[in-house]
Amino acid sequence: MKVEFYEKVFVVLTVIVLAVGLVTIGASVVVAGVHVPSPAGRVDPRTVEETPPFNEPGLREIAPGEYEAVILARVWYFEPKEIRIPAGSTVTFRMTSADVVHGFELENTAINGMLIPGQVTSMTKTFEEPGEYLFICHEYCGIGHHTMYGRVVVE
Repeated sequence: MKVEFYEKVFVVLTVIVLAVGLVTIGASVVVAGVHVPSPAGRVDPRTVEETPPFNEPGLREIAPGEYEAVILARVWYFEPKEIRIPAGSTVTFRMTSADVVHGFELENTAINGMLIPGQVTSMTKTFEEPGEYLFICHEYCGIGHHTMYGRVVVE
């Protein structure tokens, strides 16, 4: 069976594009720390307000320089709306939604996740420099979606 020259060119180009894509995915895992999302735990969304640690959203110091920020997303706000930490702190964000699918994106960082009712999302970030980082809901969650924001203040 004879394979035309242009067919060979397209086969080679296809293999090159696939190889570049696989290398890019591998590099994003190694260099940028991108990973496949998976729940860090489960919680009953009907009783999340009574389930630790989501029954007391907020910031807790778990070791010197290490904090846990427990965030509960609801239509149409985050609780807490503001988190204050000292520079150099490492914060593990433990988050979930009490009602519908929400998003959580912390500007200028790699912290970006889905907050799905029944699932716990967990991400960690070290804040070296003082400043203010806004976090927003990036999943449309209804008419008040634009009011879902908060901030991390690094002092």
